[in-house]
Amino acid sequence: MDVVIVPTPAEVGEHAAAVTARLVAASFPEPVLGVATGSSPLGLYQGLAARVRSGQLDLARARAFALDEYVGLPDAHPESYREVVRRTVTEPLGMDPARVRVPDGNASDLDAECRDYERAIVEAGGVDVQIVGVGVNAHIGFNEPATSLASRTRVEILTDETRQANARFFDSVDEVPRRAVTQGLGTILDARNVVLVATGAAKAAAVAAVVEGPVGARWPGSVLQLHPAVTVVVDEEAAARLELADYYREMARARGDVAG
Repeated sequence: MDVVIVPTPAEVGEHAAAVTARLVAASFPEPVLGVATGSSPLGLYQGLAARVRSGQLDLARARAFALDEYVGLPDAHPESYREVVRRTVTEPLGMDPARVRVPDGNASDLDAECRDYERAIVEAGGVDVQIVGVGVNAHIGFNEPATSLASRTRVEILTDETRQANARFFDSVDEVPRRAVTQGLGTILDARNVVLVATGAAKAAAVAAVVEGPVGARWPGSVLQLHPAVTVVVDEEAAARLELADYYREMARARGDVAG
């Protein structure tokens, strides 16, 4: 796991975008992205969009699979992940909407939808670069604590903690759905590369658990320690509880990831 600590959230987005662009280039011309929603990846997407506008990056033939989607939220709702992905990923990155898939949280048979989603990822050749954020309880996707580390795409019940955290996107917590379709931890681990971004002091405990804690279901994101190609990009506040922060800084300088 490569850990890069930069001073500010803006630098997190730019550095993570540079890493992602490099990995995408290695899979050109038809890379497959795994895309997350939430606040954490927005700077990364903005950095990719700038590269698309300047002609440095072409994602016209890329494919993408969203990590998750709420169950029961209308597709046109501004906080449905289908709509969020359209606003923050598909359109800014110049992607073909027909090549971007989000789980159908309104499917009449959700179990069948989950199986179909898994199959579609495999048929696309697998995900080349999976982008993830991390929740305060270290969930990735909507894989809440106690999730099996081998889990696949399924319907997950959201904890009150997660619903409270997501309430900022709604008028009240009562409007936040109680269930979601999410890729499983095992599904995420199948990606060839993973880029995790996190900013702010509220994520410090989760980042420490993901990077340095024991691997286990209490902190679902800790499963990324088992993946051979993970890049974690965080700001100083999110890195505040990393016991080996100086070591990560030294290694990042040695790799040329940061100046110094």
